[in-house]
Amino acid sequence: MKTILASIFILLASTLLFTQNNLQDSLTIVVKPTLEKGNSVQEIKIPIIDVDKRNDIKLEFWDTGSFNPYRNEIVKYPIQIKFDDTTYISPIKKSKVITSRYGWRRGRPHQGIDIDLVTGDSVVSILDGVVRFARYSRGHGKVVVVRHYNGLETAYAHLSKINVKPNDTIAKGQFIGKGGSTGRSTGSHLHLVTSYKGQYIHPEYIFDFSKENKIRSKEIWVTKEWTRASFHSSRRKSKLKLFTTEEQALASLVKTKKVYVVRSGDTLSRISKRNNVSIAAICRTNSIRKSSTLRIGQKLVLEL
Repeated sequence: MKTILASIFILLASTLLFTQNNLQDSLTIVVKPTLEKGNSVQEIKIPIIDVDKRNDIKLEFWDTGSFNPYRNEIVKYPIQIKFDDTTYISPIKKSKVITSRYGWRRGRPHQGIDIDLVTGDSVVSILDGVVRFARYSRGHGKVVVVRHYNGLETAYAHLSKINVKPNDTIAKGQFIGKGGSTGRSTGSHLHLVTSYKGQYIHPEYIFDFSKENKIRSKEIWVTKEWTRASFHSSRRKSKLKLFTTEEQALASLVKTKKVYVVRSGDTLSRISKRNNVSIAAICRTNSIRKSSTLRIGQKLVLEL
């Protein structure tokens, strides 16, 4: 009984200090018990966790052993993504230099962006969330996947060290590992992937990677154009057409058709670049193959 009464006294006499000065402690209550003179008790840090919020994002496809558990999931377009924040935390502490963008690269899709860093540089989570996957994955090397409370997932690949484990609650800006060059990589960099229910999304459609660290809108509607690498080039910045309402996104799905007449020297690659239409889209619309020979005067339908 005396022990119980003493514990109650300690709790009643405690001073609760809420702090948001440090991102590491933004979800923490610091308890400093006040006892009689001469007695010393170490301060206690209690994480503040919205259990319902954390559990909600773990209700569907929560697989800590698969990089992408949504492989057979069918997603309806356009995709709506909402944010509570207007800014994110840069995944690295120094200036962000993008060395390779989301898009077609060397005959295969590059489904993320590469940000330059030095092996050993700290990597942090750009938003609050829960770690879903943290282990070695073929191609990505050592990688951490964080699922955020709006359903968006961000993956941080080619790490040299992982500092978190699955089911860890992560605060915006919290250290999750160190940059490196593990997996299929030709040099140290951070491969940042953004996805929603397994659909890879062009990171620059959602986030402004300038020094301002802005989320482009608190409500974003994603069309297939921004989930298909074939519509973009990894060598250059894509022209941004941001949709912040469902009406805008649906209107963009109504394609206009253009008849293109093949001229001397034309190739599918040249026609694709001139008209901002992927080679795959040209072939699909005209029922031809990438290896098909074009004839001068041939008419191709382009969906713009």
